[in-house]
Formats: sequence, C-alpha cells, structure tokens
Amino acid sequence: MKFYQVDSFANRLFSGNPAGICIVAGDWPKKSVMQSIAAENNLSETAFIKQRDTQGQEWDIRWFAPLAEVNLCGHATLAAAHVLFSHENINAQKLAFNSNSGQLFVEKQQHGLLVLDFPKDNIRQIEWNKKLDCFNFTPKQVWCGTEEYMLIAESQSQIYNAVCDLEKAAKIDLSGFIITAEGEDGSGFDFVSRYFSPKIGINEDPVTGSTHTLLVPYWQKVLKKDEFIAYQASARGGALFCHALGERVKIGGYAVTFLQGEILL
Repeated sequence: MKFYQVDSFANRLFSGNPAGICIVAGDWPKKSVMQSIAAENNLSETAFIKQRDTQGQEWDIRWFAPLAEVNLCGHATLAAAHVLFSHENINAQKLAFNSNSGQLFVEKQQHGLLVLDFPKDNIRQIEWNKKLDCFNFTPKQVWCGTEEYMLIAESQSQIYNAVCDLEKAAKIDLSGFIITAEGEDGSGFDFVSRYFSPKIGINEDPVTGSTHTLLVPYWQKVLKKDEFIAYQASARGGALFCHALGERVKIGGYAVTFLQGEILL
C-alpha cells in the first residue's frame, strides 16, 4: 500500500499537523487493519483514500485517529489532496472526496495554496457545567457542535497558557474540546484556538481543519466579517485562511511532504 506522511497547514517541514495518507487499490481493507495502521503510525490522523472515477478527480476517504475512526478531518484531507496533486500526477484544479460527512472538495490555487470546502457545523450555546471543567480557566461562553465542545476564553493569552486535564477530558460525552479567543491587536490573527481530544487518542492536535467548521460560523457572528486569518496555537502551530460562505466553510493552507514509501501487509 502506498504511504505518504505530510505536514498540513505548514509551509516548512516539522510544523503544522502531520497526517498519514494510504492509497487503497481495490476494496477497503478490514476496518481493524486500518485502525491498526493508524495506531502504528501514531499520528493524529491517518487517511485512507480510494479512487472512484477514471480521471482521478473523485475519491472516497476515511480517517482514523489512533483509537477510533472519525467522521471528519481537515488536515488529513488537505494532505490527501497534496499527495494526489504533487505525487500521483492528478491533473485537476479541484478534487472531490466522498466521506461520512458528505462530499468535500479541495481546490488548488496559486502558489500551492490548497483550499478545503467543508459543510459548516451547527453550533448552539449551552450552560457551563462542572463536567466541562477541564481547563485552568473558566470560559465566558460554552458552545456545542456535532462532536465538540467549544469554550470561549476572555483573551488570547488564556488560550496560549491553557492547561487541559487530559484524564478528565477523555471522559466527556463528545470527542473533544476547542478553546478559542479573539486575536490580540498586532497578532495578525482574527482568532486563535487549540484542540484537545484525548478520548480518541489525540491529547492536543497540532492544527485542526475540521474545528474551523465551528470556529468560523461563531467568529463570523462576533466579528461581523466573512474572511479570517486564524492560528492554532499548539507547539507546532499553523495558520489557516478561512472564508464563510453560507452553509459551507472554506479553509486554506499549505502542505509539505515528509516521507513516502510502502506499507507491507
């Protein structure tokens, strides 16, 4: 099985978020095999892609964290498109990926920028309660999406200095926590965030495309604008260029290949 490892939302190696990309020829491997490969890779996500059309413009995609299959992943989808454009000789400007979250698109733009086109998540505000008390700050608001809680902090510094109780966070009913705040003047960013999902084996994700399907609709209402430069403030860090478009969210970033090879099964 062809295998690539790509740093997504990065313009240089050893930054952004690494993802594994496995190109499947024929039928999907057993789910247990794909889960074992993801656990072996021990990356936040390993994506498996399978060609659907003869031109290579439409693919099926599945994503696996070290402990579970997930329904949506942005950085591994970006990485998959980068592999197809850069290494698999797919001659197209736009790719379609069929997934458990519907059809997703990735467009190649100038200077290597890749833009995800994802459905926005539906978020609702909820009351703060003690089961969500997994950080060293108390949020000013709590929102809930399909699979994540989103905690709104008072300041960018609270996000940078946040400490998560991983043992407690692993026991919540949803997949994980997004924490976010407005970017400070002079930072160059409209908002910053971090993402923690120990429940599925990701203590802290370096840069998460899918969380921006919640973040962008929220900050669109707060900041009253449609285009954003966002920053995920993990140790590796990464910038995302986002655009709210009705029921869709566009999330742009760069990607760099770290390795390519074969998995021997």
